[in-house]
Amino acid sequence: MQEKELYIKIEQNIEILNKKVYLSDIAKLYSTDSKMVHDLNKTELMTIQAKESTKYTVSIMKVVELIEKKYPGCKINNLGEQDFIISYVVPNKKGKKWEYAKAIFVAAIIMIGSAFSIMTFNADVSVAEIFERTYKLVLGQNATSNGIVEIAYCIGLPIGIAVFFNHFSKKATRDDPTPLQVEMRIYEEEANTAMIKNASREGKTIDAH
Repeated sequence: MQEKELYIKIEQNIEILNKKVYLSDIAKLYSTDSKMVHDLNKTELMTIQAKESTKYTVSIMKVVELIEKKYPGCKINNLGEQDFIISYVVPNKKGKKWEYAKAIFVAAIIMIGSAFSIMTFNADVSVAEIFERTYKLVLGQNATSNGIVEIAYCIGLPIGIAVFFNHFSKKATRDDPTPLQVEMRIYEEEANTAMIKNASREGKTIDAH
């Protein structure tokens, strides 16, 4: 009888939304025996008991143990991480209304920012002149001192730059990563490695029995 052979690939950090975690949620499995792969994908790895978002460090040996129980003697080839992190995230229950509210808020910010950019361009980038015209248009009189518009501008500018260049959105607007994105990925990998090592030293890694 030909020996069954299975290839496994697991990323360093996997985000999970459901409390029941199956092998299909955390690993990519490949084998010429499609029935075995289909069966293993439905195998439960663990059940998360936490009520809040949390992280678990898991050893590949735990996965190997589950596979060996169902298919003894199967040759397992690990092409991914030896230890990995399962990040459980509590599902967002705010629904579509919250998504619509966020979309309207972002659209309003973009509209105001675009209008401000066009006005400053037409005024030869004279921000002070734009502020004066805004006060005159809204209040009907000239501003006597620095007011809420200047304060909002000083606070909003650095916040806007930070949000824009950090790329918090899951959908990238360009194919190649920016230098800041590269540094963020390096930091993420180092943070994951440190978390895995700390869990191993403290004996908190979910391992084979």
